[in-house]
Amino acid sequence: MASTTTWRRSLESIALPLGAVLAALVIFGVFCALAGANPLAVYGSIYRAAFGSWSAWQNTLLRASPLMLTALCTALPARLGLVIIGNEGALVVGGLAAVLVGLSLGGAVPGGLVLLAMALGSLVAGGLWIMAAGALRHYRGVNETISSLLLNYVAIALMSHLVQGPMRDPAFVSKPSSFEIDASAWLGTLPTTRVHWGLLYGLVASVLAYILIQRTTFGFAARTAGGNVRAARIAGLPVGKLTLAVCFLAGSCAGLAGMVEVAAVQKRLNESIVSNYGYAGILVAFVARHNPLATVLVSVLLGGILAAGGILQRSHDLPDATVLVFQGIVFLCVLYSESLYGRFAFFQEREAPKPEGAVASV
Repeated sequence: MASTTTWRRSLESIALPLGAVLAALVIFGVFCALAGANPLAVYGSIYRAAFGSWSAWQNTLLRASPLMLTALCTALPARLGLVIIGNEGALVVGGLAAVLVGLSLGGAVPGGLVLLAMALGSLVAGGLWIMAAGALRHYRGVNETISSLLLNYVAIALMSHLVQGPMRDPAFVSKPSSFEIDASAWLGTLPTTRVHWGLLYGLVASVLAYILIQRTTFGFAARTAGGNVRAARIAGLPVGKLTLAVCFLAGSCAGLAGMVEVAAVQKRLNESIVSNYGYAGILVAFVARHNPLATVLVSVLLGGILAAGGILQRSHDLPDATVLVFQGIVFLCVLYSESLYGRFAFFQEREAPKPEGAVASV
């Protein structure tokens, strides 16, 4: 009976998010039709731009790389019952820390060591940023969703101040930017592809996060605290330390995404780093049901949709924000599907029939 119940619950955790995405596709099709475009033709264009060729796959994977990391910023704290949406801010401060380290060490030490130092700097900066929201929640009772959201704006404002002031490169007049990091500290690409090594970072982080949460004592303690905080405290679990540690790890992942964007794409810091990868990572985490391994697949799917944004405008005369509309529809459908868990009899445990002639115990 236990195995049957587990199988049904697992099927429910797959069927409902999938159903939510299918419903979002239908609603998005209606939106496209109202905008004067053929929905089937739009879906065909999205597929070709995202997965229709090896070049399209590379564009998709380029966008999926930071999504894998930013999704973990929401997925990990969710196991503690926390709703963290400060992904964008952690990404920005991670990129800022990476540039500061890169400019300080560039040319003075070997490039590999500079990259390592940049990665460590981004991990610490992003981790402390999200840990601040966790600390406010645990010690002062401040809602972590609100505090992490507001920290996004603080991070972006801090970055804008620095690139327009102390870190500004005078050569950039129209678009304030920092000085470029040394070429030895650039993050290269995988052999024979245009996909940078950030993809490997995202894959490794997702696997390690899954192992940590599902296969270690620490992960069991975190899941226990997320299921029932009062019971966790009675059992003697250090809920405060767990909260701070998980939030630090979550922010570190998003901070590393900022380092990847700086070292592999931008090569300097400017407003381009605010590219909504953090907010898209929230959607990835919810669609993946906060499963670190599932975030890999969802990141690739959403990365393909992001890669198809340009072709929708060129081929179907749809607004440039059409992709964002689709993301919003998916997010709303997934949030609604959360209310459907436990409501379908098929996915619930069924009582075994009592044998004939059985006498009820007193």
